[in-house]
Amino acid sequence: MEKPKVIAVVGPTASGKSSLGIYLAQKLGGEIISADSRQVYRGLDIGTGKVTKKEMAGIPHHLLSVVSPKKQFTVGDFVRLAERAHSNILQNDRTTIVVGGTGLYVDMLLGRMSYPNVPPNNKLREQLERRTTKQLFAQLKKLDQRRAANIEPNHKRRLIRAIEIAKAIGKSPLPQSEQKYDVLWLGLNPKKLKKNIRMRLFARIRAGMIAEAKRLHKAGLSYKRMSELGFEQRLAVLLIQNKISKKEFVELFLREEWQYAKRQMRWFKRNKDIRWVSGKAEALQLSKKFLSR
Repeated sequence: MEKPKVIAVVGPTASGKSSLGIYLAQKLGGEIISADSRQVYRGLDIGTGKVTKKEMAGIPHHLLSVVSPKKQFTVGDFVRLAERAHSNILQNDRTTIVVGGTGLYVDMLLGRMSYPNVPPNNKLREQLERRTTKQLFAQLKKLDQRRAANIEPNHKRRLIRAIEIAKAIGKSPLPQSEQKYDVLWLGLNPKKLKKNIRMRLFARIRAGMIAEAKRLHKAGLSYKRMSELGFEQRLAVLLIQNKISKKEFVELFLREEWQYAKRQMRWFKRNKDIRWVSGKAEALQLSKKFLSR
Protein backbone atom coordinates (compact mmCIF):
# COMPACT_ATOMS: atom_id res chain seq x y z
CA MET A 1 0.00 0.00 0.00
CA GLU A 2 1.30 3.44 -0.95
CA LYS A 3 2.22 5.63 2.00
CA PRO A 4 0.78 9.16 2.19
CA LYS A 5 3.23 11.81 0.98
CA VAL A 6 4.29 14.56 3.39
CA ILE A 7 6.73 17.43 2.94
CA ALA A 8 8.64 18.36 6.10
CA VAL A 9 10.37 21.75 6.39
CA VAL A 10 12.78 21.72 9.31
CA GLY A 11 15.71 23.69 10.70
CA PRO A 12 16.72 25.97 13.54
CA THR A 13 14.87 29.01 14.82
CA ALA A 14 14.88 32.09 12.54
CA SER A 15 15.96 30.07 9.50
CA GLY A 16 12.90 30.97 7.39
CA LYS A 17 10.88 27.76 7.77
CA SER A 18 7.48 29.46 8.07
CA SER A 19 8.07 31.56 4.96
CA LEU A 20 9.22 28.54 2.93
CA GLY A 21 6.31 26.42 4.17
CA ILE A 22 3.78 29.07 3.11
CA TYR A 23 5.45 29.48 -0.29
CA LEU A 24 5.33 25.73 -0.94
CA ALA A 25 1.71 25.54 0.23
CA GLN A 26 0.77 28.32 -2.20
CA LYS A 27 2.52 26.62 -5.11
CA LEU A 28 1.46 23.04 -4.36
CA GLY A 29 -2.05 23.41 -2.93
CA GLY A 30 -0.94 22.60 0.59
CA GLU A 31 -1.85 23.14 4.22
CA ILE A 32 0.58 23.51 7.09
CA ILE A 33 0.88 21.55 10.32
CA SER A 34 3.01 23.55 12.75
CA ALA A 35 5.41 21.42 14.80
CA ASP A 36 6.45 23.86 17.51
CA SER A 37 6.19 23.02 21.19
CA ARG A 38 5.69 26.66 22.21
CA GLN A 39 3.40 27.88 19.46
CA VAL A 40 0.67 25.40 20.41
CA TYR A 41 -0.20 27.73 23.31
CA ARG A 42 -2.78 30.49 22.99
CA GLY A 43 -1.53 33.99 23.78
CA LEU A 44 2.14 33.14 23.25
CA ASP A 45 2.28 34.86 19.87
CA ILE A 46 4.96 37.53 19.65
CA GLY A 47 7.23 35.86 22.20
CA THR A 48 7.37 32.61 20.24
CA GLY A 49 7.61 34.19 16.81
CA LYS A 50 4.25 32.76 15.75
CA VAL A 51 3.29 33.43 12.13
CA THR A 52 0.69 36.21 11.84
CA LYS A 53 -2.63 36.05 9.99
CA LYS A 54 -1.21 38.38 7.34
CA GLU A 55 1.91 36.24 6.89
CA MET A 56 -0.24 33.10 6.49
CA ALA A 57 -1.52 34.58 3.22
CA GLY A 58 -4.71 32.54 3.45
CA ILE A 59 -2.93 29.21 3.86
CA PRO A 60 -4.61 27.03 6.54
CA HIS A 61 -2.33 26.42 9.55
CA HIS A 62 -2.97 23.62 12.03
CA LEU A 63 -1.69 23.14 15.61
CA LEU A 64 -1.20 26.83 16.33
CA SER A 65 -2.87 28.24 19.49
CA VAL A 66 -4.71 25.01 20.32
CA VAL A 67 -4.31 24.89 24.11
CA SER A 68 -4.35 27.18 27.13
CA PRO A 69 -0.84 27.97 28.47
CA LYS A 70 -2.14 26.93 31.90
CA LYS A 71 -2.37 23.33 30.68
CA GLN A 72 0.40 20.83 30.03
CA PHE A 73 0.74 19.75 26.40
CA THR A 74 2.66 16.57 25.64
CA VAL A 75 4.25 15.13 22.53
CA GLY A 76 1.46 12.53 22.62
CA ASP A 77 -1.14 15.32 22.51
CA PHE A 78 0.66 16.84 19.54
CA VAL A 79 0.82 13.60 17.55
CA ARG A 80 -2.87 12.87 18.18
CA LEU A 81 -4.03 16.32 17.02
CA ALA A 82 -1.55 16.49 14.12
CA GLU A 83 -2.62 13.08 12.78
CA ARG A 84 -6.23 14.25 12.88
CA ALA A 85 -5.28 17.42 10.96
CA HIS A 86 -3.28 15.38 8.43
CA SER A 87 -6.26 13.10 7.85
CA ASN A 88 -8.49 16.13 7.15
CA ILE A 89 -5.92 17.60 4.76
CA LEU A 90 -5.78 14.32 2.81
CA GLN A 91 -9.58 14.13 2.64
CA ASN A 92 -9.57 17.59 1.05
CA ASP A 93 -7.04 16.32 -1.52
CA ARG A 94 -4.41 18.80 -0.33
CA THR A 95 -0.70 18.39 0.39
CA THR A 96 0.44 18.17 4.02
CA ILE A 97 3.45 20.35 4.82
CA VAL A 98 4.86 19.91 8.32
CA VAL A 99 6.83 22.99 9.40
CA GLY A 100 8.73 23.26 12.64
CA GLY A 101 11.83 23.30 14.71
CA THR A 102 10.77 20.96 17.52
CA GLY A 103 12.61 17.89 16.27
CA LEU A 104 10.94 15.50 18.69
CA TYR A 105 7.48 16.56 17.52
CA VAL A 106 8.38 16.22 13.83
CA ASP A 107 10.08 12.84 14.23
CA MET A 108 7.31 11.44 16.40
CA LEU A 109 4.59 12.56 13.98
CA LEU A 110 6.34 11.31 10.87
CA GLY A 111 7.32 7.98 12.38
CA ARG A 112 11.08 8.34 12.68
CA MET A 113 10.70 7.63 16.39
CA SER A 114 8.29 5.92 18.71
CA TYR A 115 7.83 7.15 22.23
CA PRO A 116 7.98 4.74 25.14
CA ASN A 117 4.71 4.33 26.99
CA VAL A 118 6.04 5.26 30.42
CA PRO A 119 3.30 6.20 32.91
CA PRO A 120 3.89 9.11 35.31
CA ASN A 121 5.89 8.22 38.43
CA ASN A 122 4.48 10.67 40.99
CA LYS A 123 6.90 9.68 43.76
CA LEU A 124 9.90 10.27 41.50
CA ARG A 125 8.41 13.54 40.21
CA GLU A 126 8.05 14.85 43.77
CA GLN A 127 11.71 14.09 44.46
CA LEU A 128 12.90 15.67 41.20
CA GLU A 129 10.73 18.76 41.69
CA ARG A 130 12.88 19.71 44.68
CA ARG A 131 16.03 19.84 42.56
CA THR A 132 17.34 22.73 40.51
CA THR A 133 17.39 22.58 36.71
CA LYS A 134 21.19 22.41 36.89
CA GLN A 135 21.02 19.30 39.09
CA LEU A 136 18.34 17.72 36.87
CA PHE A 137 20.35 18.36 33.72
CA ALA A 138 23.46 16.79 35.28
CA GLN A 139 21.40 13.72 36.25
CA LEU A 140 19.93 13.40 32.75
CA LYS A 141 23.41 13.58 31.20
CA LYS A 142 24.41 10.54 33.24
CA LEU A 143 21.25 8.63 32.31
CA ASP A 144 20.80 9.56 28.65
CA GLN A 145 23.46 11.68 26.97
CA ARG A 146 21.68 11.73 23.63
CA ARG A 147 18.51 13.27 25.11
CA ALA A 148 20.56 15.69 27.23
CA ALA A 149 22.29 17.00 24.08
CA ASN A 150 18.94 18.05 22.60
CA ILE A 151 16.91 19.26 25.57
CA GLU A 152 16.52 22.81 26.85
CA PRO A 153 18.66 22.69 30.03
CA ASN A 154 16.44 25.17 31.92
CA HIS A 155 13.09 23.54 31.08
CA LYS A 156 12.29 21.81 34.37
CA ARG A 157 9.16 19.94 33.27
CA ARG A 158 10.89 18.40 30.24
CA LEU A 159 13.97 17.49 32.26
CA ILE A 160 11.82 15.69 34.84
CA ARG A 161 9.91 13.77 32.15
CA ALA A 162 13.14 12.82 30.35
CA ILE A 163 14.64 11.50 33.60
CA GLU A 164 11.41 9.63 34.35
CA ILE A 165 11.58 7.87 30.95
CA ALA A 166 15.34 7.25 31.13
CA LYS A 167 14.99 5.64 34.56
CA ALA A 168 12.15 3.43 33.30
CA ILE A 169 13.64 2.22 30.00
CA GLY A 170 17.21 3.50 29.80
CA LYS A 171 16.82 5.92 26.88
CA SER A 172 14.34 8.15 25.10
CA PRO A 173 12.93 8.32 22.53
CA LEU A 174 13.29 5.06 20.60
CA PRO A 175 14.22 4.81 16.91
CA GLN A 176 11.32 3.59 14.79
CA SER A 177 12.01 0.86 12.27
CA GLU A 178 8.98 1.34 10.02
CA GLN A 179 7.93 4.79 8.85
CA LYS A 180 4.27 5.44 8.16
CA TYR A 181 4.68 8.28 5.65
CA ASP A 182 6.62 8.89 2.47
CA VAL A 183 8.47 12.05 3.52
CA LEU A 184 10.47 14.65 1.63
CA TRP A 185 12.72 16.23 4.22
CA LEU A 186 13.75 19.81 3.42
CA GLY A 187 16.16 21.62 5.74
CA LEU A 188 17.10 25.28 6.14
CA ASN A 189 20.26 26.46 7.88
CA PRO A 190 21.27 29.88 6.48
CA LYS A 191 24.78 31.23 7.01
CA LYS A 192 23.32 34.48 8.38
CA LEU A 193 21.39 32.70 11.15
CA LYS A 194 22.95 34.69 14.00
CA LYS A 195 22.03 37.93 12.24
CA ASN A 196 18.47 36.64 11.63
CA ILE A 197 18.09 35.78 15.32
CA ARG A 198 19.20 39.27 16.35
CA MET A 199 16.94 41.05 13.83
CA ARG A 200 13.97 38.91 14.81
CA LEU A 201 14.44 39.62 18.52
CA PHE A 202 14.36 43.40 17.98
CA ALA A 203 11.31 43.01 15.71
CA ARG A 204 9.56 41.05 18.49
CA ILE A 205 10.43 43.71 21.08
CA ARG A 206 9.05 46.44 18.80
CA ALA A 207 5.89 44.37 18.22
CA GLY A 208 5.17 44.28 21.97
CA MET A 209 6.73 41.07 23.25
CA ILE A 210 7.08 42.32 26.84
CA ALA A 211 3.56 43.80 26.88
CA GLU A 212 2.29 40.39 25.73
CA ALA A 213 4.04 38.69 28.66
CA LYS A 214 2.49 41.22 31.06
CA ARG A 215 -0.97 40.51 29.58
CA LEU A 216 -0.50 36.77 30.07
CA HIS A 217 0.32 37.29 33.75
CA LYS A 218 -2.58 39.72 34.22
CA ALA A 219 -4.89 37.10 32.65
CA GLY A 220 -3.97 34.66 35.43
CA LEU A 221 -0.85 32.88 34.21
CA SER A 222 1.57 32.59 37.12
CA TYR A 223 5.19 33.67 36.76
CA LYS A 224 6.17 30.11 37.67
CA ARG A 225 4.13 28.63 34.82
CA MET A 226 5.34 31.30 32.40
CA SER A 227 8.92 30.39 33.23
CA GLU A 228 8.16 26.77 32.33
CA LEU A 229 7.07 27.75 28.82
CA GLY A 230 10.54 28.27 27.37
CA PHE A 231 13.41 30.67 27.82
CA GLU A 232 11.59 33.52 26.03
CA GLN A 233 8.93 33.68 28.75
CA ARG A 234 11.42 32.99 31.55
CA LEU A 235 13.55 35.97 30.54
CA ALA A 236 10.48 38.17 30.03
CA VAL A 237 9.40 37.34 33.59
CA LEU A 238 12.83 38.34 34.95
CA LEU A 239 12.60 41.64 33.06
CA ILE A 240 9.04 42.37 34.24
CA GLN A 241 10.11 41.67 37.84
CA ASN A 242 13.10 44.04 37.41
CA LYS A 243 15.53 41.21 38.12
CA ILE A 244 17.42 41.96 34.92
CA SER A 245 17.81 45.13 32.83
CA LYS A 246 16.63 45.57 29.24
CA LYS A 247 20.25 45.26 28.09
CA GLU A 248 20.72 42.02 30.05
CA PHE A 249 17.43 40.71 28.64
CA VAL A 250 18.68 41.23 25.07
CA GLU A 251 22.10 39.68 25.78
CA LEU A 252 20.65 36.65 27.56
CA PHE A 253 17.94 36.17 24.95
CA LEU A 254 20.40 36.20 22.05
CA ARG A 255 22.68 33.77 23.86
CA GLU A 256 19.87 31.36 24.74
CA GLU A 257 18.31 31.56 21.26
CA TRP A 258 21.69 30.74 19.70
CA GLN A 259 22.17 27.79 22.08
CA TYR A 260 18.65 26.63 21.19
CA ALA A 261 19.45 26.84 17.46
CA LYS A 262 22.57 24.72 18.00
CA ARG A 263 20.56 22.08 19.88
CA GLN A 264 18.03 22.02 17.05
CA MET A 265 20.79 21.51 14.49
CA ARG A 266 22.34 18.68 16.52
CA TRP A 267 18.95 16.96 16.42
CA PHE A 268 18.32 17.44 12.70
CA LYS A 269 21.84 16.48 11.63
CA ARG A 270 21.12 12.94 12.80
CA ASN A 271 18.53 12.67 10.03
CA LYS A 272 20.53 11.83 6.89
CA ASP A 273 17.38 12.08 4.71
CA ILE A 274 17.21 15.87 5.07
CA ARG A 275 18.00 17.78 1.88
CA TRP A 276 19.54 21.08 2.99
CA VAL A 277 18.24 23.60 0.47
CA SER A 278 19.64 27.00 -0.43
CA GLY A 279 16.33 28.69 -1.22
CA LYS A 280 12.71 28.54 -2.31
CA ALA A 281 13.36 27.63 -5.96
CA GLU A 282 15.36 24.53 -5.05
CA ALA A 283 12.79 23.50 -2.43
CA LEU A 284 9.93 23.84 -4.92
CA GLN A 285 11.77 21.86 -7.59
CA LEU A 286 12.45 18.99 -5.15
CA SER A 287 8.84 19.10 -3.90
CA LYS A 288 7.32 18.91 -7.39
CA LYS A 289 9.58 15.97 -8.28
CA PHE A 290 8.67 14.21 -5.01
CA LEU A 291 4.90 14.66 -5.45
CA SER A 292 4.92 13.51 -9.10
CA ARG A 293 6.75 10.24 -8.57
